[in-house]
Amino acid sequence: MGWSERLPALALALLLAACERDMADQRKYQPLEAASIFPNGQSAQLPPEGTVARETALELSEDRPPGPPTLDRLQRGRERYDIFCAPCHGRVGDGRGMVPERGFPAPPSYHSERLRSAPDRHFYEVMSRGFGAMYPYADRIAPEDRWAIVAYIRALQLSQHATLKDAREAGVAEPLERQP
Repeated sequence: MGWSERLPALALALLLAACERDMADQRKYQPLEAASIFPNGQSAQLPPEGTVARETALELSEDRPPGPPTLDRLQRGRERYDIFCAPCHGRVGDGRGMVPERGFPAPPSYHSERLRSAPDRHFYEVMSRGFGAMYPYADRIAPEDRWAIVAYIRALQLSQHATLKDAREAGVAEPLERQP
């Protein structure tokens, strides 16, 4: 193969290499360099009002349970649970989410006696600080949403362990009439 046949390939390789250099040699400002495009003439700008650093936890409200659960809080808890918890813990809290199905360690079931008797604060703290293979979510889930998730976990636990007597006492179940 002669030079005349190799020349187009060589030219194409040089052309492509030149395109990459243009991307690498873009105009950029160094820290504290003057920049006429900004009103204050400085390249380093303050973050916008209300910006929260990624490493900062979202502890914006008090760290106490908000009181008895309401329907709105349970709905919010279910929404947040489905987003953040269900991939590992499963939709019903049995620890059979899609992540463990793919080979990752399965989390414990919320329906175990140990977790059914655990205080609400335990679930809140595990969400905040993480536990075992679980990553901490304090910087991703606001405190009021963590408490809403706790309320929803309690509803999941109740859904799997409530008796007809419990439902009647809560005014949820109507007595069934016997058929002759």
